[in-house]
Amino acid sequence: MIDAHQHFWRLSRGDYDWLTPDLDVLYRDFEPADLEPLMHAAGVRRTVLVQAAPTREETDFLLGLARQHSWIAGVVGWVDLEGADAPAEIAALATEAELVGVRPMIQDIADPDWMLRREVEPALRALAEQGLAFDALVKPVHLPRLATLLARHPELRVVIDHAGKPRIGDGEIETWARDMSALSLRTNTCCKLSGLVTEAAPDWTNADLRPYVDHVLDRFGAERVMWGSDWPVVEMAGGYARWRETSMSLLRDLSEDERGAVLGGTAARFYRLPVPGPES
Repeated sequence: MIDAHQHFWRLSRGDYDWLTPDLDVLYRDFEPADLEPLMHAAGVRRTVLVQAAPTREETDFLLGLARQHSWIAGVVGWVDLEGADAPAEIAALATEAELVGVRPMIQDIADPDWMLRREVEPALRALAEQGLAFDALVKPVHLPRLATLLARHPELRVVIDHAGKPRIGDGEIETWARDMSALSLRTNTCCKLSGLVTEAAPDWTNADLRPYVDHVLDRFGAERVMWGSDWPVVEMAGGYARWRETSMSLLRDLSEDERGAVLGGTAARFYRLPVPGPES
């Protein structure tokens, strides 16, 4: 089992602009030692560690952690994709064995058309050339723009983080479902089954999540869906163990092979993760 989406942060690093004291559950350090017991209890053997700050220092911090912990199978870092030197920086980072992808924090960028700017295109081409994945941290407003981006860059391997963050708490599904269906037609595009509980109402139930999960599985197929915890953010909406238990319930109608894909196979293939040794 692979957790395809988790984070670590250390407040003293000082580059998490979104992480403020009012987020009291999250406003502390979250380190590998905090996650390991949760992983072991859930049967998770490896993880993909994803950036949480828009700085190159964040990428270096995560790569350092990955070198220290063999169960961190890959790192999704950050690069200034508008920078003139972005292609060269991407080429240099691609030599790091632990780096498997790059994620701009699109959801926090004021311009919803940012990803379509001409200045970003050289970096996107460089990602494809270097074989690195593009994690799309988007909201529903961005989904049509993402479809345009994929039409421009069909060679780019993209995974939609948190299923595009549907507004589950508001019960909105039709527009999101239409736009996700369109994106699913791009066969180099995968979807993360993660982050849904923080988009739901505080008293969410499995029934609230099921229509969204079923739609993703129906449109993308298990071979293009990957499970992620979104830890520690998930601690705001029930916690790691509850989300894992909920996921197993929502996936119970899949075949054994399909569950194997969602719970590890898709992430291993998409991110091109190394095959673990018998001791891992």
